[in-house]
Amino acid sequence: MTDQPTTPLPVIIDCDTGVDDALALLFAVRHPALDLRAVTCVAGNTDVDQVVRNTLTVLEQAGAPDLPVARGAERPLIENTRRAAVHGRDGMGDLGLPAPDRMPVEVDAVTLLRREILAARRPVTLIPTAPLTNIALLLRTHPEVTRNIERIVFMGGAVAVGNATPVAEFNVWHDPEAAAILLTAGVPITMYGLDVFQQVVVPGTDVRRLRASDEPGTRLAGELLAHRPTAQGGPTEAEAAGGLGDAGAVCAVADPAGIATRLLPVEVSLAPGPARGQTIVDRRPRPGESEIHEGAREQPLVDVALEVDVDRFVKLYLETVERP
Repeated sequence: MTDQPTTPLPVIIDCDTGVDDALALLFAVRHPALDLRAVTCVAGNTDVDQVVRNTLTVLEQAGAPDLPVARGAERPLIENTRRAAVHGRDGMGDLGLPAPDRMPVEVDAVTLLRREILAARRPVTLIPTAPLTNIALLLRTHPEVTRNIERIVFMGGAVAVGNATPVAEFNVWHDPEAAAILLTAGVPITMYGLDVFQQVVVPGTDVRRLRASDEPGTRLAGELLAHRPTAQGGPTEAEAAGGLGDAGAVCAVADPAGIATRLLPVEVSLAPGPARGQTIVDRRPRPGESEIHEGAREQPLVDVALEVDVDRFVKLYLETVERP
């Protein structure tokens, strides 16, 4: 385990729980350096009401304290709602988990986000692992929150290859306008995109050990990882492995040294067509002909994760979710 600061870092997760969002929540509630203050829910992997139920269930299984959980946007700013079928009918791999006893708070997600951010004694780190609709609504409705946001670390985008389309990652593709608003937040932003997202894989031996645990939260982590196989075919060791996905973004908050980033211009393609939702990351060493002839355009600078220490994050995740 990496050295931990004496004061836990206040964090808020905005999620569309989802298998790997659930893995992220299990990590966040158990890592001693993170003070999870609230969780907000948005439509994405499944509809927002199912997301709320999934989130409450995961927190219950993890033995989390009584955290405020709020329902947020039920559709993107402009696009129609489009769910991710890979997460199963219920968004949680159809594991048949019991209905939670916990209830969401009565206020909406944007209201909860504003309240918790402004009330925090130390600037908050926001960790969106979902389409960015709630975050965009917050920034447009209550821009004053940025004075108490230390950083936004979002799981989304891709430098190279997409998954929703050949060039667009699901969370950004689901609500491109919201992602574009995020980039203008005026606070430090880290993009934990598909380039690192897909690399962090928990070996099959570890997945099986988690699944055999008597502790409900640890066992749930194993069951969720088993629903995220990284290979197809027969029961080999590689095919029993499971990807951390969104949970890697929370690992990057707990242990920033586990990723290598570069401060790069990033913009979101909003035009209709096959490139809609693409995160265009400018890695050129010098201006091109477009800038020479037409002048440079102002583009937001984002810390883009380009490399990840896989073994470090796997060890960190396992040590955390297996904590008593």
